[in-house]
Amino acid sequence: MRGRLEGRHALLTGAGGGIGLAVAQAYLAEGARCTVVDLAPQAPAAMRESDRVLYVKADVVRLAQIDAMVAAARERFGPIDTLFNNAAVFDLAPLLDSGEAMYERLFDVNVKGMFFVMQKVLAQMVEAGVRGAVINLASQAGRRGEALVAHYCATKAAVISYTQSAALAMAPHGIRVNAIAPGVIDTPMWSQVDALFARYEGLQPGEKKIAVGKAVPLGMMGKPQDIAGAAVFLASDEASYITAQTLNVDGGSVMS
Repeated sequence: MRGRLEGRHALLTGAGGGIGLAVAQAYLAEGARCTVVDLAPQAPAAMRESDRVLYVKADVVRLAQIDAMVAAARERFGPIDTLFNNAAVFDLAPLLDSGEAMYERLFDVNVKGMFFVMQKVLAQMVEAGVRGAVINLASQAGRRGEALVAHYCATKAAVISYTQSAALAMAPHGIRVNAIAPGVIDTPMWSQVDALFARYEGLQPGEKKIAVGKAVPLGMMGKPQDIAGAAVFLASDEASYITAQTLNVDGGSVMS
């Protein structure tokens, strides 16, 4: 199937690589126009050739930059009717060693940034009378606590909660709000994650990555394209009666 997002205008944050880039490529393949947002000065190479792509450098922690990116997106492609709200950061430390700086950075990007991007895109959907779709990126970490990952788990639990509240608030406007909770996905970020676990769990480099893949019921880590398939579905008319849900895409790690 192709053309499921024909005529749509999607804004995607954290789309310079990994999951965000895979979703942007999938949206383009389905016919959408994409405003791609990340911190890098230039668009990823895969996004530079298309006249259906606008790249915006922005920091989602800065509210003025969120306003600017939404305005730039609307000026180029008209009202935004799809949001893939993906920008996030990761860190971990033992609970008793976890300081204020880590707490503030994780909550600033993963919660504050996520919320205000969602709020401002939703406001322009309501203003334009768009019956749009929002997909927030949560995590299996938001479904449970982890001893070394307390702040990150809490931020992703907040994403799930905000998704439910926003879905109820936007239902009268015909706007759907859902989330995706990935499991362990093989992206470039995993080199950072693996190094952190190696430091605190006394593991060899690469050991944690192998272990978490084997622990998945399907026996392997996921790929960014696995998340992209779910993101296309939730943005499409095939999901027109689905809202306030968080879809687990994790190889069976979490059952709900």
